[in-house]
Amino acid sequence: MSYTIQKKEGKELNRPFSEDIPVHDWYRFVLSYPPHLVRDYLEKFSANKNSVILDPFAGTGTTLVECKKNGIESIGIEANSIANFASNTKCNWAIDSKELIKHSEKIAIIAEKSISSHLNGYKVLNPVQNKLLITDSISEKPLHKSLILLETINKYQNQFFDYQKLAFAKQLVFNYSNLKFGPEVGVSRKKKVDVEVIDLWLEGMRKIAYDLDSYSSLNSVRAKSYNTDSRNISNILQPNSIDFVITSPPYPNEKDYIRTTRLESVILGYINNPIELREMKKGLLRSNTKNVYKGDMDGNWVNNIKSIVSLSNQIENKRIELGKTSGFERLYHKVVMLYFGGMASHLNSLKPFLKPKAKLAYVVGQQASYFQIPIKTAELLGEVAESVGYRVIAIDLFRERYATANKTNIKEEVLILEKI
Repeated sequence: MSYTIQKKEGKELNRPFSEDIPVHDWYRFVLSYPPHLVRDYLEKFSANKNSVILDPFAGTGTTLVECKKNGIESIGIEANSIANFASNTKCNWAIDSKELIKHSEKIAIIAEKSISSHLNGYKVLNPVQNKLLITDSISEKPLHKSLILLETINKYQNQFFDYQKLAFAKQLVFNYSNLKFGPEVGVSRKKKVDVEVIDLWLEGMRKIAYDLDSYSSLNSVRAKSYNTDSRNISNILQPNSIDFVITSPPYPNEKDYIRTTRLESVILGYINNPIELREMKKGLLRSNTKNVYKGDMDGNWVNNIKSIVSLSNQIENKRIELGKTSGFERLYHKVVMLYFGGMASHLNSLKPFLKPKAKLAYVVGQQASYFQIPIKTAELLGEVAESVGYRVIAIDLFRERYATANKTNIKEEVLILEKI
């Protein structure tokens, strides 16, 4: 393989620029890549208003929103239900902003009165919901107020319902809850005993209304995300319909992506019990030990790729050498096989829907989560892609970040592929 490295440095590269904030910031997955990176590859690929862009790991819609802002049609695929909901809501700009605020202000007044008049103790989640959450995700009083606001939103739902739910989801995570992200989700030591729930939500609604005024003229640009598994897309796309792919799949590490969105998923009803949680996880690429299941067969796709098999064996041998015996540690080597095998399955299933010579950009990061053994994700994924019929064009360096675990710089790179 030959690679073209474009060196970029600086922590700010992974953050949205100030001009990126509108729409993207309605609700943004904490591990999202920045909109300006999407713009870079729209330009690099010479995408135009006749192009169709696919993001098969769409998350909360960074690629779709940025394409729509630039007048380019896009399609997303996302297995996480609340992320898929967010992506579609962020791509619908046809609502009357003034009526949206009028209706939202009505809900705020009713919810505030309901909070003031509620004298029978705090509202709580049911035991099944509670068990699904990280302990102390949200304190009693903010939860009580949040549940009353959500009940009011649900009671008076109309054409503005999705925007009101999305603004609620954002405030729930970033302002009502005790959660912190670094980037893994955890609970802050300093708990929020009370929060101005209604005011913060209404402020979020006003920001959405302002952005709708700014971008309503582009609403006719198609942008749609489908809630399904990126390894099985046969019923979603038309053959030879995709010009370019710009995406960032999960990396092989111990980040549980469903856990990151657990609070809003449970309270908004996207996950109601352990069975639904399990089914959602099974639709995700296997990238951590929390979503490995008996009967997973994706590893078979890469049994003949020596570098990946060798890496898997190295991790398992290191575990044995260190005497590590926990159930999760015993799965580390298997995750590597399942991850790259799942990516092979995805790339293979994608081929019929790509136009000849279609270009693909996959933003991935090097990892050292498993006993600090380096995983050069982009290089290995390039080998996987070649094994199922793609050509590697380049590996561009997006940024470097410092990993405290092994005190080294870890690269985040963009693997550029072409359909053969």
